[in-house]
Amino acid sequence: MNIKTLCVRGSNDSNNSTGSVSVPIYQTATFVHPAVEQSTGYDYSRVQNPTREQLENIVAKLENGLDALAFSSGMAAITMMMELFSVGDHIIATDDLYGGTLRLFNNISAKNGIAVNFINTSDIKQVINSIKAETKAIFIETPTNPMMQVTDIAAIAAIAKERKLLLIVDNTFLTPYFQKPIDLGADIVIHSGTKYLAGHNDTLAGFLVARTSEVSERLRFIYKTTGACLAPFDSWLVLRGLKTLAIRMEKQQANALELAEWLKRQPKVKAVHYVGLPSHPSYRLSQKQATGYGAMISFAVDGEMTARKVLERVKLVLYAESLGGVETLITYPMMQTHADVPVEVRQAKGIDETLLRLSVGIEDVEDIIADLQQALE
Repeated sequence: MNIKTLCVRGSNDSNNSTGSVSVPIYQTATFVHPAVEQSTGYDYSRVQNPTREQLENIVAKLENGLDALAFSSGMAAITMMMELFSVGDHIIATDDLYGGTLRLFNNISAKNGIAVNFINTSDIKQVINSIKAETKAIFIETPTNPMMQVTDIAAIAAIAKERKLLLIVDNTFLTPYFQKPIDLGADIVIHSGTKYLAGHNDTLAGFLVARTSEVSERLRFIYKTTGACLAPFDSWLVLRGLKTLAIRMEKQQANALELAEWLKRQPKVKAVHYVGLPSHPSYRLSQKQATGYGAMISFAVDGEMTARKVLERVKLVLYAESLGGVETLITYPMMQTHADVPVEVRQAKGIDETLLRLSVGIEDVEDIIADLQQALE
């Protein structure tokens, strides 16, 4: 089944005897047992719920994974995934990560005795040289947030397989519509489902997708034990959002391509970071491992005053955190997504007072450009 059809029709509700086109919302905490030592297949919604199960099934299919687990947020998914590791374990991670992931690794994971080494994972030699006896996994985000660096997933997967390490890939920016890390060798795929999968800035969600039954079983045990599962109504909202994933991603990418080219021509814009530009250093790699470029753009302006003026003057474009919804959003990474990152660390990556990040929506692109133009004047 083509992925465009799968997005619309993949939630085939086998429990629905009414003919309802929309998957029913099973708003219940518990389920009646038919008799002693018998079950309908559902016992308690923390373990599984029919609405959430439909969502997990379609996300697993979209990613070509064996199993998917739905969480109350993207950070809940990553936090639970880290329970796979023990005191003394070591993880190699991309150094340009979402600020919330950095905060988790640098505080909670460190407190739990798990060491995380942040490196440029697009440099294969750095990855190889960072592997230790206690290394258990490689965690990559590609493209990265917010500098849009790209890591060769297949190359890292080959290293991970040879060294018997887990490869974990955050695929939030490109979604399974444009990139399938499991096909390239990843063991676990992460999504902040809040973003493109749900697509409407109206719910929080997170996902882990497992490639093998071994990983799935380990994750399922931790899942039912820790309990950060996605509620039935929120599961339904993501199911509804997925129906339009394909057309949203195509429209948002088309807008982003045009917008990135326009930004390059603006005198007050000093750098544009978008993987769909031929000038991007990983443009050819992106074409090799993905079928699209997504709709995330970061750009640097000529000074802090210009950046603040843009944020204060935009009208159609919304100055708000998050990304992936149908509305175009602009954020100030140094104050928002990466506010907790030490100044010297983020500035070394180019996340300074001049950097802005755009999540391009589905509005008419000329309206988006007109709004940014007046804000840059």
